[in-house]
Amino acid sequence: MTVTLDIEAGRERLEAERRRVARLLARSTPIEGCGPAIPIAPARGPQVVEIPHVVLPDEKSETGYKIERTGWRGFSAVREADIFDDLAWRAARRKDKDGRPGQSPFSKGQVAVARRYRDLVERHEGAGIKCASLEVRAAAGPAGGGSFIDAYIDEGREITWLRQQIGTGAAMSVRRVRPSTRGGAQARTIRDRDLVDAICLRGSSFRAVLSDHGWAASGQNVKALLVALCGCLDRMQGHSDRPMRKRS
Repeated sequence: MTVTLDIEAGRERLEAERRRVARLLARSTPIEGCGPAIPIAPARGPQVVEIPHVVLPDEKSETGYKIERTGWRGFSAVREADIFDDLAWRAARRKDKDGRPGQSPFSKGQVAVARRYRDLVERHEGAGIKCASLEVRAAAGPAGGGSFIDAYIDEGREITWLRQQIGTGAAMSVRRVRPSTRGGAQARTIRDRDLVDAICLRGSSFRAVLSDHGWAASGQNVKALLVALCGCLDRMQGHSDRPMRKRS
């Protein structure tokens, strides 16, 4: 049996693999200016540089405070990019008529409260404690890790408050949208809580949320979800005094 080797095709495959590995290493290598102890980690995914700061009293400042950089030995920190970074990058790639990059659809306050909610829920659910007589443990005093229990209870209360601000309303209601717009009879109501948890906790895209609930992933529906999420995040910041009534 005669075996024919395509040397040129082999070279192309080898070069493609080299480019793939190079992209993987470039994506997983800590960004310049970050601490040297941060390892190359392909599983980390896209990264964002953060400069740690602290606010300190300063008698010479007009405000009485100053902001100082606190990175270890002057280095920056790095964190995993999330859905809000991705949306900001997408917006920046859409230039306006003057060639200026687009702006993120979310304010800094909205992003901050979204990340706060995500971090609280992840830490709270990862603590390994369920509804197990927390009041009794807290009453036991500092012995036996009471400070941890106190912090755990406080986090739970904050999560409850944030979810109360989200409310029980509907981001996308089947009753208010024509079947041709929502994508058919299989479409289900998307609650505000469903939307917030999908975007903030699981990092889902707006189109994925629509698809999961049977809606057409049209630009119009994506925009409606975006507006609804901004409203939820504003309430989570405490920017709305109106009561959270259930909407149909």
